[in-house]
Amino acid sequence: MTKSDLRSNCPINYALEYLGDKWTLLVIRDMVFDGKKFYKEFLTSQEGIATNILSDRLKKLETAGIVISEVYEKQRTQKIYSLTEKGIDLIPILIELLLWSSNHKSGLNIPPDFVEKLKSDKNAVINAITDNVKCNFQNNK
Repeated sequence: MTKSDLRSNCPINYALEYLGDKWTLLVIRDMVFDGKKFYKEFLTSQEGIATNILSDRLKKLETAGIVISEVYEKQRTQKIYSLTEKGIDLIPILIELLLWSSNHKSGLNIPPDFVEKLKSDKNAVINAITDNVKCNFQNNK
């Protein structure tokens, strides 16, 4: 996205240009927390993303340099999606959204012990998740 494509030079606006719809962060969430890499895997999420929306979001994420796709060596008709460093840099944001949600809405699907770990040593949890994501995507090419 070029400077002229942005509605303003605001850094929040820049982030929202890529992440500000209701599906994009859920696709990234699925990659980070569920290890999803294939198009069909994303379709199994409980939110029920439509195929045309998923295709559009994956293309936008690729264009933004947040996700890359490669031909899957074991089945050449499939693509495997993985996060770039730019995408991995979103992990702390997902964690903050998770914490915010757990503070403001009860009954969500967040294990209490995970929330406690985040509150006691957030950086260690973020580092562990980041390492896991990097390993997960490297091992499945």
